[in-house]
Amino acid sequence: MTAWQDVERAEPEFAQRVRGLFDARRHKTIATLRADGSPRISGIEATFEDGQLAFGSMPHARKGADLSRDPRFALHSATVDPVEGSEAQWPGEAKISGRAIRTANTGTDSDADRFHADITEVVHTHLNEKATMLVVEWWTPVNGLHRIERA
Repeated sequence: MTAWQDVERAEPEFAQRVRGLFDARRHKTIATLRADGSPRISGIEATFEDGQLAFGSMPHARKGADLSRDPRFALHSATVDPVEGSEAQWPGEAKISGRAIRTANTGTDSDADRFHADITEVVHTHLNEKATMLVVEWWTPVNGLHRIERA
């Protein structure tokens, strides 16, 4: 299993930027797979706790049922538009994908679903310093950190 702390150890500066984007806003978006294999997106809250990326689902919610059946997910940070004229200051957006591992719920709602992420990929998309190129950086446990720029 690859926990968030593994990303932090492997690429601390990259992990700090990604975490900053996830921590900047309370609400994120998660993609799960329905029983028929089609995608479902849902709002969700996620936190970094004790070296883990953690998230949950209210009792009997569809996203929890999706993750219980097929643990694959993609989590997207909140997005903000670049400010016209200040595009180079746009922080970008971040994505984390992997498998949701059910954990014991220690909160007040014992019926809620609680998960930790087994991370397979982390992505940070942003602009270069001159705001002339799109920069995509991605990390995987097997291949480490990569970066490409696109016009």
